[in-house]
Amino acid sequence: MYEEMVTARYYEERLQEEYLEGKQPAFDISAGPIPGELHLAAGQEAAAAGVCAHLRDDDTVTAPHRPHHVAIAKGVDLERMTAEIFGRRTGLCKGKGGHMHLFDPDVNFACSGIIAEGCPPAVGAAMAAQKRGEDSVAVAFLGEGAVDQGGFLESLNLAAVQNLPVVFVVEDNDWAISMPQERVTDVEVSAQRAEGFDMPGVRVDHDDAVAVYEAAREAVGRARDGNGPTLLDVQVHRRMGHFMGDAEAYRPEEDKEAAERRDSIERLADDLRDRGVDETELDEIRADAEARVEEAIDWAKEQPEPDPEEAYEDVFVDDATAAATGGDD
Repeated sequence: MYEEMVTARYYEERLQEEYLEGKQPAFDISAGPIPGELHLAAGQEAAAAGVCAHLRDDDTVTAPHRPHHVAIAKGVDLERMTAEIFGRRTGLCKGKGGHMHLFDPDVNFACSGIIAEGCPPAVGAAMAAQKRGEDSVAVAFLGEGAVDQGGFLESLNLAAVQNLPVVFVVEDNDWAISMPQERVTDVEVSAQRAEGFDMPGVRVDHDDAVAVYEAAREAVGRARDGNGPTLLDVQVHRRMGHFMGDAEAYRPEEDKEAAERRDSIERLADDLRDRGVDETELDEIRADAEARVEEAIDWAKEQPEPDPEEAYEDVFVDDATAAATGGDD
């Protein structure tokens, strides 16, 4: 878990550097080597590492618009993911999806920029596994700002009614874009939502990877044994803005400072030291993680950009078919 967490943290720090290139001093979202928006999850690594430690390649994971830490913990190909973020042809989606729409069928991972969109596909994957008589499970990650979405609530209902092997993981980073939870949601913690659907709701009230690991072991085990869904609510923190370029004028300075002090990676490192792990070993893990990230970024930046004509490929109707039918199909 420590290796995955330091990899995710360094990866996003490097993405931030690459993203801001050419976008300053006047912020231009279209400039630089990484096009479009970029949402980073620094401070949320414990939720992904603690949950995905219990998963296999044949288990399905869906993530929201802040997906990189989850993708790394699930084992998504780092080079091809990076190429996708840079909009290159060899990316996971041929450079057409970007950082919010990653898809790696080799490890059954997908994400979306639509709030709570990953919940219905996760329920579908869980239902498919159940019907096939397999013991694979599905996990849907989402933010606390998504717990009032219809897609989330309907997914909870169907998962409960069908007793499906799915775990919903709410990453509570205190801010739904610019809005604190207490201003928009009628429950104090997201785990309370489970009460309306007759499923276990578990709250991990601090971003401790070991605590998440223990809670997830029970939830994933329950699903894999055919005992139905669980809603797991994890308190994390957001060390950066909602997106790169976010001025965060809505956020009190003391909240930012508190997020900087709450570092789940340092907490896990201290726990490893207490358990007798040598500092040299921790240094080696960090060095290996940084080298892996640098190799992925260097590889991605060397990859070709897609030709403009490729925009007509991998679509429901290609330009030739549209021309032949007058565009009506």
